[in-house]
Amino acid sequence: MVLAVIIGAIAMTVLSTIPFLGPILAGFISGLIAGGGAKRAMLSGFLSGTIGGIIAAIFLTTIGGLLGSIFGGVPGAAFGGIVGSIMGAGIFVSTLYFGFLGLVGGAFGGFLRTIRK
Repeated sequence: MVLAVIIGAIAMTVLSTIPFLGPILAGFISGLIAGGGAKRAMLSGFLSGTIGGIIAAIFLTTIGGLLGSIFGGVPGAAFGGIVGSIMGAGIFVSTLYFGFLGLVGGAFGGFLRTIRK
């Protein structure tokens, strides 16, 4: 299951640029690899989605800091701080979003794997 979560997190990072369907597809991939029933597939999809959400949130706050350093000085620091805090507040939301969609995709993957047996 660890391999499924790692591959799912990588897929989540790559496919997260596709709105809504990308995280579901990444969770689906993770759920197919996980094996061992629907519960395990759903957990694998959820964990890969959560890790992908954390990676996305870190990336977004880094962009806020980068924008602040580009503009420089006090106005740039204020701008970067505001943008970074707004994006940083999205950590919970993005983790929940990616985790939930990964869980849904993992459920589909586990269901398909169960049917194919």
